[in-house]
Order: sequence, then C-alpha cells, then structure tokens
Amino acid sequence: MIWKENRENAYCEITPAILALKEQWEKKNYIDPRLYREYNVKRGLRDEDGRGVLTGLTRVAEIQSYNVVTDAADREYITPADGILYYRGIDCREIVKGSAKRGRFAFEEAAYLLLFGELPNQEQLQDFCVQLASYRTLPTNFFRDVIMKNPPKDLMNTMQRAILTLFCYDDKPNDIGLENVLRQCLQLTANMPVLAIYAYQAWRYSLPGESLFIHVPRPELSTAENFLRMLREDCSYTELEARTLDVALVLHADHGGGNNSTFTNHVVTSSGTDTYSAIAAAMASLKGPRHGGANSKVMEMMADIKTHVKDWSDEGCVADYLNKILDKDAFDRSGLIYGLGHAVYTKSDPRCEVFRDYVHLLAAEKGRDRELQLYTNVEKVGKELLMERRNKDALSTNIDFYSGFVYEMLGLPMELYTPLFAVARIAGWSAHRMEELSAGGKLIRPRYECVEEHRSYIPMENR
Repeated sequence: MIWKENRENAYCEITPAILALKEQWEKKNYIDPRLYREYNVKRGLRDEDGRGVLTGLTRVAEIQSYNVVTDAADREYITPADGILYYRGIDCREIVKGSAKRGRFAFEEAAYLLLFGELPNQEQLQDFCVQLASYRTLPTNFFRDVIMKNPPKDLMNTMQRAILTLFCYDDKPNDIGLENVLRQCLQLTANMPVLAIYAYQAWRYSLPGESLFIHVPRPELSTAENFLRMLREDCSYTELEARTLDVALVLHADHGGGNNSTFTNHVVTSSGTDTYSAIAAAMASLKGPRHGGANSKVMEMMADIKTHVKDWSDEGCVADYLNKILDKDAFDRSGLIYGLGHAVYTKSDPRCEVFRDYVHLLAAEKGRDRELQLYTNVEKVGKELLMERRNKDALSTNIDFYSGFVYEMLGLPMELYTPLFAVARIAGWSAHRMEELSAGGKLIRPRYECVEEHRSYIPMENR
C-alpha cells in the first residue's frame, strides 16, 4: 500500500535498504586484478600490446593502424603507422574525394558499397536513393503515439524505444531471411535521421516556452540535406554545411567489425533475434560515453579551456593549462585530454585527416577562425605533452576532437551528437548484420573463468 501511494517518488529513490544491499554486494564481488594475468584473460578482448583479439572475419571494413615487426628472436613488436580505413577494400578518403569532385553527396554511395560490396553506377545509385526515399516515412501517428510520449533528454533512448516499437508495425518482424532483413535494414537506414530529428523536436517541445515544428523529409534530398532541413525551423542550409555533414556521415558509417557497437550487433545477431532488437542493442552500446559520446566530452573540455586560457593563440598559455588537466588539477580531474589518442590508431586517424579540411572551410564561412586556432594549438601542444609523458613517438588525433566543433558550427545541439553517429553507423550495422546471418552460423559465446570457491549449501536455520 505504501508503494502504491508513493510510487512516483519511490521509483527513483536510493533507499537505506538499497544502500545496505549494495554493501552486501561489495563483500562478495571483488576480483583481484592479478587473477586476470594469472588466467591470461584478454581484458577488453585485447592482447597485452593493445591489439584486438581475433574473433571473426569480415569483408565489410578494415582498419590499418600499425605495422608489426618481427625481431631476430621471432618476437613481434608494433610500430606506429598512418591509419587507413577501408570500406570494402576502398580507402574511405577516396570515396569522399571522388564524390566531391563530381558534386555528389557521398553517404548514400558509401552505404551502398558497405551493403553490396561494389561501388554503384549512376543508375544503381539513383535506384538506391529512390528506394531509401520511399522508406523515409514513419507509420501513421507514430510521432504522436510513440515519440511524443514522455520524451527523455537522452534522445538515444527515444530512438531505441521507437526502433523496438517499429517491430509491432512489421508484418514479418522475426523473419531473418536475407531478403526480409535487407528490407528492414534499408527501412531503418532511411528512418534513422527522421527518428533522430523528431526525437529532438519532441524533447525540445517538452521544455517550457519552446515551440514544436515538424518538417517532412523531401525525397529528392540526400540524408545530410534532409537532416539539416528537418532540424531548422526555416529549412535552410548552405551547400558547404550539407557537404560537411555528408562527409561526417561517410567517415562514421563503419569502423570494422570489432568496435563496441558493431561487435554487439554481431553478438546479438548470432542469437537469431530480429533486426529491430539487434539494432536497438547496437544503439545501447553506442550511447555509452566511452564509445559514441566522446565528442561531447571534447566540447565540455574545450569550453573549460576557453574559460581558463586567456590568450588562445599563445602555445605557452595553452601548455600551462593542459599540464594542469594532465595532472588532474583541472577540468574533470580525469587526467585526460579528450580527442587525442585512439584505441586503435597509432600515428594518425584517417577520418580526422579528411575532416580537418572541412573544419577549416566551415570555420572560415562561420567566422570561427579564432576558435579554430585554439583547437589547433590544443591539438599540437597536447600531443607533444602526451607523447613526452607516455614516452611515445606518435599519437593520433581522434576524429572526435573536431567533430563536436563542426556540429556546433552547423547549429546542431549537443543532444543530437550521438544520434547523428547512429544515423551514419546504421549503414555499417546493417552490412555486418547481413554478413553475420549469411556467414556466421554459430552463436557467439566466449568463456568466462569462475574464480569463486565451491561451497556447501547451508540450511536456513544454520546461517
């Protein structure tokens, strides 16, 4: 009876009973870190040198980030190398350049390549875009009945809920035949930008004093153009804005089979579950700040640096404050310079190298050259400090270092940063799901070693 009367308040309350249970949990859940080495556990599915443990094969995408050198004693060493990201064996930088030269938007071309393994000709690309446009419509009253219902600030949760609800509108939701899964994947690829923008508009409308405006996507526009058009009240955008966002989508469309959200997709798909559940699971992984939320941390850090560094053009002033950050005396006391360094790339992140040119062009168009200079100085000085402290010869700048700045210049609210990542990555998730269903054929089930001692059951009266 007490629970029913106080349900709304009690639901989120940390009660003394919960705290007591937490203490009980802590007593029996400690694992000595030395045991991981004793049992040769590949924590994070990584070898001692940081390389990922080989768990599968793929033809979708490949990352080259280091060279492996063998010495006279047949011992292997990793040496830094410029990073390369291949989509179906093609350097993603060439995809961006090739489309830019011919005045095309590249994301749809990259999505086709990831799914079907070949670059489309003009007719194939046109048909593919028409197919996506035909799917870029949500069911009747879906916005009102699903997206508008109690919208949380974290749009990823709204999008996950919407994706899982789309299962109910599908006549063959559990059919994992490749033709049906392909149809579902194309529909989700087309709907992802609509879900992201509509989730944002619904949340924004829930704030005091904010108006609601909903724009229907236009079939003749690209994904990047429709995203900006649906976001802005006046539907306007410049050519450079749309092309910069399009490049961001291409560079985030896939990152090999081992990144956290794509591997989650593989694991869940291997169980034979439906497409909506697999994509929602990948979304849950991407939402994590260690994966899809990194650019937001960069933006928070840069806002802090802007406040505390008086002369943004003075490398000495920048270095002084960055040292405080590294010493855990400033910003969030983590000792990290967000956006510098990467879990995979050693010398350079190819996505960042491509993106940097568009950052400069957009900063010039928006009159943000002074802030760009600060980013440039933080990148230069920060890498020098980190390499000195970590005794490294090379360190890459992550694409997340600049992507948040670009999104801010495009007028994107921070709430949309990770959803935009999902708008791009759905292309790779779809390709990997198709691949897992066609070539996997085995439930992914790694082994965990139990280090708890065996004990006898104790009757209640003797406890």
